[in-house]
Amino acid sequence: MNENEFLAERFETHRSHLRAVAYRMLGSLSEAEDAVQEAWLRLDRSGADGVANLGGWLTTVVGRVCLDILRSRASRAEEPLDVRVPDPVVSRGADEVDPEHAALLADSVGLALLVVLDTLDPAERLAFVLHDMFGMPFDEIAPMVGRTTAAARQLASRARRRVRGAAPEPETDLARQWKVVDAFMAASRAGDFDALLAVLDPDVVLRADAGAGGARASQEVRGAREVAGQAMLFRSPALFARRALVNGAAGVVTALEGKLLSVLGFTIADGRIVEIDILADPERLSRLDVQTEF
Repeated sequence: MNENEFLAERFETHRSHLRAVAYRMLGSLSEAEDAVQEAWLRLDRSGADGVANLGGWLTTVVGRVCLDILRSRASRAEEPLDVRVPDPVVSRGADEVDPEHAALLADSVGLALLVVLDTLDPAERLAFVLHDMFGMPFDEIAPMVGRTTAAARQLASRARRRVRGAAPEPETDLARQWKVVDAFMAASRAGDFDALLAVLDPDVVLRADAGAGGARASQEVRGAREVAGQAMLFRSPALFARRALVNGAAGVVTALEGKLLSVLGFTIADGRIVEIDILADPERLSRLDVQTEF
């Protein structure tokens, strides 16, 4: 084994961790993969001589790359008025989740949390993700954001307060999640408005991301009656739907004439649906590894 092969082998032992960091930072599977690939290119160019902690070095590189991507989004005022749903990690069941996806979903990173992370300032998001989710010390985070250690700690503290105030505490029992989601889908197909209201939290939020220039408009809908009205769209006899795990929680995949139409992620709390996040962007859906056979 030559030196380059040995370096590549060492890098592969960190790949899953790096993808998990990048996914939480960016909420995008493709951009997360790009960030990890950039870390490999930088390692390949510079080598590991003098690097005492390769995992820490790589995490720092990925963090910096993700920070640049987030700042670039902000500078372009990317999607400031539109609804954006993070890329979901979809599988048909727990036995289908591959090791790479398992690493992405460790610590129950649900879509609802990723949506909240999208509202954070890039530096806040970096400090929160690296410290609170991956245990990186603030003295290592501080140089990445150009702040003092105390200032980096304050960034994470502000982010933590916003996350706790905005992200709902989800139901963790999958069987109870399925009971609620199945009831929602059955009521939607039957057009039973009262049954829909029974499973929706009064303050439920529905986010539908159809992408730029999609035939269907992206939208955010709040309130049980308004969301129940939108749920009537699932009454179409041509629409097929099946269960799927979406970021490790109960979800639904829909298809029309064999073509993937949408991925729905549900957040359940206290026996009711508090959030529904729908990805219906054809371009982003085409990049997901989702089976549409029903």
